[in-house]
Amino acid sequence: MVLERLYSATDNLINQQFYKEKSDIIIGRTPEISLKISNSGQIVRKFKDLFNENLHLFLEGKYLEFLKHFQRIKGMDENYIREIYQDLQLKFETLEESENINSVIVYSLVLNSLISSIRDINFGESIREIKRRVLKNSNIHENKIQEELDKLFMRNDENVSILYNISYLDTLAESFNYMKVAHICKIQKSKFINRIVKLVLSPNK
Repeated sequence: MVLERLYSATDNLINQQFYKEKSDIIIGRTPEISLKISNSGQIVRKFKDLFNENLHLFLEGKYLEFLKHFQRIKGMDENYIREIYQDLQLKFETLEESENINSVIVYSLVLNSLISSIRDINFGESIREIKRRVLKNSNIHENKIQEELDKLFMRNDENVSILYNISYLDTLAESFNYMKVAHICKIQKSKFINRIVKLVLSPNK
């Protein structure tokens, strides 16, 4: 029963604001913007398997050993895994004061920390590329570029949200050796990066 609930948590939390179940469709923060990328479903399944196949370590409380299996994901080296683990330990201490704590809540915390870390590391590469292209085509100060990007983040711009998820899929595709999918992701990333560059250069249009 506990395992079934954890499997369900894996499905729900990985799909959330990213992937449309039983399809090859990557969505933005809302389903209105989406992109069909062949074999993305296989990649998402392999990512879910990485969680589900190591649930015994989680249930035994061997959280660091559980986290170490994610070093196969691009950008997740040993030092970064330890940072995530230390951050989780602090969160666990806070949770201990709660009477409603259960394995699903703890697992959701671990899963969300991993997903957020993987997403943020690799989305950072896309942000750096946006800044590089803006600087190449203008004399805008980098602080101003960041200011305009922050505005796009705050209003949940659809180009940013889909770029965030394409960057994520690109990372997973490389990690699981789906190089054709990774290549398609890079083409799509470049397209949306260019759109965001135009928005930064002409913020009032």
